[in-house]
Amino acid sequence: MTSPHGGQGGRPLVRPYAMTGGRTRPRYQLAIEALVSATPQAYRAGVLLPEHARIVDLCREVKSVAEVSALVPMPLGVARILVADLAEAGLVAIHQPAAATDSGGAPDVTLLERVLSGLRKL
Repeated sequence: MTSPHGGQGGRPLVRPYAMTGGRTRPRYQLAIEALVSATPQAYRAGVLLPEHARIVDLCREVKSVAEVSALVPMPLGVARILVADLAEAGLVAIHQPAAATDSGGAPDVTLLERVLSGLRKL
């Protein structure tokens, strides 16, 4: 019998919409550079879905939402939804970045450099 997570090339056979219950948007907006860390409650949680358990395990060390997406691996939109679900359950803490624009409405150069550096590390 084939595991739902033993697809070709290590990719899961479970479709992304099945992981999210058909939802296409997280319950609240989550920036790709937002940092995620597991809470103490996560270690006392009962049985989690495999995807949720993997995210909690990864977030024992602080990770960005983009890193979670790349390391699990799953599409960014799916990662946002699952991370938001875990945050709502109190299993992970979300640390949203400060406002990403300056007073002129232009993107903050420091933020863009951090995102670029993070993408290069992936």
